[in-house]
Amino acid sequence: MRVLIAEDDQVIADFVSHGLREAGYAVDVASTGPDALRKALDGGYDAAVVDVMLPGLDGLSVIEQLRAKKQQTPVLILSARHTVDDRVKGLQAGGDDYLTKPFAFAELLARLQALVRRSSAGTTEPTRLTVGDLSLDLLSRKVERGGQPLDLRPREFSLLEYLMRHPGRVLSKTMILSHVWGYNFDPGTNVVDVLVSRLRDKVDEGFDTKLIHTVRGAGYVLKVG
Repeated sequence: MRVLIAEDDQVIADFVSHGLREAGYAVDVASTGPDALRKALDGGYDAAVVDVMLPGLDGLSVIEQLRAKKQQTPVLILSARHTVDDRVKGLQAGGDDYLTKPFAFAELLARLQALVRRSSAGTTEPTRLTVGDLSLDLLSRKVERGGQPLDLRPREFSLLEYLMRHPGRVLSKTMILSHVWGYNFDPGTNVVDVLVSRLRDKVDEGFDTKLIHTVRGAGYVLKVG
């Protein structure tokens, strides 16, 4: 899952992005309205968290322009303004939910998850991925292979989800870095190799059929056989 955080307060932006990354999300941050609008139009995000008071272009204007361009990414509005009129304006501008500051991160995460679930319910987006005898439930975040539960860390879950969304397709290290971490590393780094190794130990160990394969010089692929 990819989330855009549009917030000019560095402390809040760091707090939210750190928490979401720990929860397994890929996160991009925009500190101005124009940057938020550009990224939202280009990025293909599953959800966005948008502060009202952004420099250059306020958050409500960002949302209005997104909706005018038929961009339907679910948006959670953040604001220190908490009157009924403020909430109504936010929702009328095209926001999907409204959270006032100060807030608990657990509530922000729950609201984001609810937005993504509601958005997916109106499409053919599956809530359960299956490759061979491996299954991943996007809502409960439970993973099983051959009926046996697998205990995955958030980053391992994100990597497996990405692989299972593209079965049979070779995914390069750069692609995995971008989608799982949400920002660019030096492609020469070994963080992908380490994460794939950890995931492979949990997914393939004890099974005759291996699902995670290395394609030398190209990347990794999830496939049966």
